[in-house]
Amino acid sequence: MSSMMKEPKGVKLENISKIYKDPKTGKDFYAVNNVSLDIAPGSFITLLGPSGCGKTTTLRMIAGFESPDAGEIYLGGEAINQLPPNKRDTAMVFQSYALFPHYNVFDNVAYGLKLRKVPKDEIHERVTKILELVELSGMESRMTNQLSGGQQQRVALARALVVEPGVLLFDEPLSNLDAKLRVQMRTEIRRIQQKLGITAIYVTHDQSEAMSISDQIILMKSGVIAQMGTPMDIYYHPNSEFVADFIGECNFIKGTVSANTADATEVQIGDSKVTVMSDKDAVIGEEAEIVLRPEAITLADTGMLPCTVELSCFMGSYQNYHVRVGDTLVKIADNCPVNKKIFNVGDKAFISFDKFCAHIL
Repeated sequence: MSSMMKEPKGVKLENISKIYKDPKTGKDFYAVNNVSLDIAPGSFITLLGPSGCGKTTTLRMIAGFESPDAGEIYLGGEAINQLPPNKRDTAMVFQSYALFPHYNVFDNVAYGLKLRKVPKDEIHERVTKILELVELSGMESRMTNQLSGGQQQRVALARALVVEPGVLLFDEPLSNLDAKLRVQMRTEIRRIQQKLGITAIYVTHDQSEAMSISDQIILMKSGVIAQMGTPMDIYYHPNSEFVADFIGECNFIKGTVSANTADATEVQIGDSKVTVMSDKDAVIGEEAEIVLRPEAITLADTGMLPCTVELSCFMGSYQNYHVRVGDTLVKIADNCPVNKKIFNVGDKAFISFDKFCAHIL
């Protein structure tokens, strides 16, 4: 698809803010508050967060559907605040697909090219190629109401891609699909983005979706960036309880820092001591909160911290335990439990974990 392989563009936000008026109180509030971002050309970035965190507003400001009240947006080095949506080198894939029901697949995909007065032969060539890319070849004459939800989403994706945008924007594009189809389509979107090398900015509230497709995740809360990093960075090194809890399931075990070296930090929990990765900011005598993922913990007859089993449930690929460590409930996903000892409710046991799997907040 050489015609599609033009240079991708980066996106830069400098101190962007958007203020709305609360209809109930009549007071102004920041939907987006002084956000700065630098998105590299060709990368896949996901704006993630709960409802009302500012992720969709940020995307709509990049697209030109909303105007920032402060700050500047740059696309490929060009300031675009004053440009209307149709003059920006972007294309949006919407949650609702926004297809024309009275057009067939070919005409839906070709719509943007016709508006741009692209020659007829070129339109045919580009639409044919893009339908091949999204695996809809042979469906050109089908009406959109004859298509499944996944096929309709592919048409919407093809329509956005065929105009060869510098940046592709996605506004929760998979939320209307069933769970199995969502997984299939997110894999397809990532495959196509990587094949074309296009810059993509994707909005979702689904953390597993964000983890599976992103080069970088921007996790937002109350109009600001809570944390930005690779999926692995954010999962294993969350910078707050909010981030840790939003990305996957998490345990928080409180203790007191008892020793700290260049290699490790020792934390006193009840009558026991555990070692975690070194935290240079940890101060001896201060309270520490250890973040532990359920799959990072093992349960055995001996180990680091004594516990009592409160729930034991076979889940197929893992044994699901809830155990009580002191006053703290700890969730454990003991993977592949076949040929392992299964602990029952009321059993006394010990939890253990690798120091590289623990993180101090």
